Amino acid sequence: MYTIKFICEVLTIKPKKSNDLTSKISELVYDSRKVNNPDESLFFALKATRDGHDFIIDAYEKGIRSFVVSKSVPFLESINDVNIIEVEDVLQFLQSLVTYHRSQFEYPVIGITGSNGKSIVKAWLFQLLIPEKKVYQSPKSYNSQLGVALSLWNLGPQYDFALIEAGISKPGEMEKLERMIQPNIGVFTNIGLAHAQNFSSKQEKLIEKLKLFSHSDVIIGGSDYLPYDQFNGQKKIVTWGKSDQDQIQLLTEETHIDHSKLKIRIGEVICICQVPFTDRASIENIMSCVSVMYFLGYEVETIVERIQGLKPLEMRLQLKKGINQCSIIDDSYSNDLASLKISLEFLNQQNQHPKKTLILSEMEGLDESEKLQHKFIDLLNSSGLDRFIWVGQDYTWLKEIRNVSKISFESTEALLAKFSDIKFDNESILIKGARKFHFEKIVQKLALRSHGTVLEINLNAISNNLMIYRSLIPKDVKVMAMVKAFSYGSGSFEVANLLQFSKVDYLTVAFADEGVELRVAGIGLPIMVLSPDRETFQSLIDYNLEPEVYSMSFLNEFIDFLQLHQIKDYKIHLKLDTGMHRLGFFPSEIDSVIDRLRNQDQVRVVSFFTHLVASGDVNQDGFTKEKIESYLKSADKLEIGLGYKFIRHVANTSAIVRWPSAHFDMVRLGIGLYGVDMDKNLPNLEQVSCLKTTVTQIKELSKGETVGYDRKGILNRDSKIATVKIGYADGYSRRFGNGVGKMLINGSMVPTVGNICMDMCMLDVTDLDIRVADEVIVFPSITQSAMDIGTIPYELLVNISSRVKRVYYFE
Repeated sequence: MYTIKFICEVLTIKPKKSNDLTSKISELVYDSRKVNNPDESLFFALKATRDGHDFIIDAYEKGIRSFVVSKSVPFLESINDVNIIEVEDVLQFLQSLVTYHRSQFEYPVIGITGSNGKSIVKAWLFQLLIPEKKVYQSPKSYNSQLGVALSLWNLGPQYDFALIEAGISKPGEMEKLERMIQPNIGVFTNIGLAHAQNFSSKQEKLIEKLKLFSHSDVIIGGSDYLPYDQFNGQKKIVTWGKSDQDQIQLLTEETHIDHSKLKIRIGEVICICQVPFTDRASIENIMSCVSVMYFLGYEVETIVERIQGLKPLEMRLQLKKGINQCSIIDDSYSNDLASLKISLEFLNQQNQHPKKTLILSEMEGLDESEKLQHKFIDLLNSSGLDRFIWVGQDYTWLKEIRNVSKISFESTEALLAKFSDIKFDNESILIKGARKFHFEKIVQKLALRSHGTVLEINLNAISNNLMIYRSLIPKDVKVMAMVKAFSYGSGSFEVANLLQFSKVDYLTVAFADEGVELRVAGIGLPIMVLSPDRETFQSLIDYNLEPEVYSMSFLNEFIDFLQLHQIKDYKIHLKLDTGMHRLGFFPSEIDSVIDRLRNQDQVRVVSFFTHLVASGDVNQDGFTKEKIESYLKSADKLEIGLGYKFIRHVANTSAIVRWPSAHFDMVRLGIGLYGVDMDKNLPNLEQVSCLKTTVTQIKELSKGETVGYDRKGILNRDSKIATVKIGYADGYSRRFGNGVGKMLINGSMVPTVGNICMDMCMLDVTDLDIRVADEVIVFPSITQSAMDIGTIPYELLVNISSRVKRVYYFE
C-alpha cells in the first residue's frame, strides 16, 4: 500500500499542499463519476476532451482528498483538508507512478499488440495458463495510454504471469507503453488497417508497434507479419506460419460447417487439433496461443488438449432485455477484481430499475489473498447492490459484505435447479463468472428470446462520438442530445442512461410519451418535448417535461392549463421558424409573444431556439448566415422584452461542425451522436449500431429458376441462394429487393434476389463459401444503403422494428 508521502518520494516531487501525507492510496481515479473507495483514492485531473480540473469539486464531494493537478485550482487552494500534487503533465505523472509499481514485480509479463486479435489472444492465454498458474490479465480492452496504466496498477505479488494488451492509434505512443509494461515476452498478432489513417504507411505502423518489444527476451508472432531484418538477429523470435522454417507450422487446415481440423507441427512433433472455429482470424489467434505455450515449455499433448477446449468468446459486456421487465448485463467471459469493478460501474449507470442484483462466481486466487478479499469486500459494500447471488464456496469472510441480501449456491447447476424459487422482476442484473462456471446458461434463462436478427448498439461509440463533438465547442457551451424516435432506432433509456452518466445538459424527445418512459426509467436530466399537444399537458406536469412552444394558440392553452392548476414559472422552450416552416413563431410574431408573456407568471422561457434548415449545405451558406442573423435579432428583442436571459441555441449536428460562430449557449446533437456523418467532416466518428442476422437455409438452383414473390428474381445462371432472417416487418424496406440491397457475409458483399418478404429475404451467394448460421451484416454502410434506395440514414435507422432485439455492449 502506497502513501502520498511515499509516492512523492519515489517520483521526487514535493507536494504543493499537504494535509495528511500518510493517506493510503489504493485507487487511481480519473473520472469523478467512478469513485468506489474515496478514502484511498488519488484523483488525476487529466486534460482530454474534457478538462479533469473542472470535476475536482465533484470528486471532493464524493470524498476524495488527494489530487494531482497541472494548474492552480482555486477551490483546492481555499480548503485545508486536501493533499495537492502539482505537476506539468498529469498523465505522465500517472504513467511514472505505474512504471514504478510495475518494476516491483519480477514475474514474466506478456505484452500483446497488433492490429486485431489482441483481446482474444489475451483472454485465451488466460484460459490456457490458469490451470497451474496464477495469471493476471488487463481488463476489457484497456490498451491505451490511460488504460494500460490503470491495468498495471492492479498487479500484485500473488501472480505468476501478467497478460497486458497494448494498442496505439498514432506514432509516438508505443514507447510510453513499453516503459510502463516492460514486457519480458512479446506477442505480435498481425498488422492490418486499424488506425491506418494516422500512419504514412503500413511499414511505419509496423515499426511503431514493434517498439513494444524493445527490451523483451523473445518475440512471438506469425512469420508473415514479423520482419526478421527489423531485429538484426538481436532478438529471440518464435514464429508460426506455413513454412518449414517456422517453429510452429500449420501443415493443413480442413474446414467444416462448425469446426476446423488443423494439422500442426509443434517443434518436431506433428499433431491433429480440432477447434470450434472456421474463420481465418480465429485460426491465427490459436496459432499465437500455441506458440506462446510452446515457448513456455508445455508438453504438446497438453497444448493440444487445452487448445481443443477453447470456446468462442463474447469479448464485450452486453446489455440485454430480460424476462419480467429486467435488464441483463452479460459479462460472463472473464472474472477478476479489475473487470468486476468496471462491470459494477456500468451496473450503477443503469437507472431504469429500482433494484440491482449481482450474480457472481468465485474468482481465481481470491481465497488465498487477504488483501484481495478486503478489496473485494470494499468494492461490493460501496456498489449499492440490493442482492448478491454467489456461486462457489461460501467463505466465512463473505459475511463482511453488508447491507445486501445474499444467496449462495455451490455450483451453477445448483442455482439453476432453484431458479424458479428466485424472483427476478423489474431489476438490473449483472451476471459475471469465470468460464468454467458456464454462466451463459444463466443468461439463457434470464434473457428474452430473439428471432435471430439483432441490432447491436456500441455504447463506447456513443461516448466517443459525444467526446468528438464536445471537443468542437467551448467548455461552457451546453449539449442537448436528441433521443427522439427511440434514439434514432438505438433504444430509449439504455442510451439516455449513458448520456446522463456522461453529463449532457438536456435530452430531447419528439412526444411526451417518450419523455414519460425516460422518467419512469430513472432519467433525471431536463427533457424538452418537441411535439406536445393539449392531451399531454398533464403528463408534462406529472413528469416534469419541458414543452416546445411553437404557436400563440398553444401558448395560450398551456398558460390557461397552468393557471387552472395554480402552477407558476413552468419552463418552456420557444421555437422560432427561420425557414423550415414546420413549427415555430415567425420573427414578426415576437412582439405579440412578448406582450403575452409579460402579462402572466405561469411560464418562464428557459430557451429560445430555431432549426437551421440547410446548415450542412455549402451551397446555401448565404441563406444559413441570413437566418442566424434573423434569429439573433429576434433573440435580442425577446430578451429585452422579457427582462431576463435564456439559453440560446440554433446549432444542430451539421452546424456544430460548420458554424462554430453559432454555438451560442447550447448545441443540439442528433444523428452525429449515433455515428452518421452526413457532411463527411469527422472521420473519427464511430458507427454505433450494426444490424445483424443469420443464414437460415442455402439452396442450389438451376439457371432459369425464379426466387421470391411474383417470380421477380430470375436466375441467369446456376446459383446458390441463401435465405436470411430479415424482412420488411423488421424494417428492411421492400425497395432493397431485386439486387438493390447488398449485405455482407464473411467479408463478401452479396446482393438480394427477388422481392423482400415480410420476415425473410434471399441473397445470391454463388461462388462463395457460405454456411447455414453464418452471420450477415445487413447494412455494411448505412450511408450507402440509404443512397441505394434514395433516402437518408435517418429513415433506415428509425424504421428498424421494435421486434428486432437490441443488444447493447460496452468494452
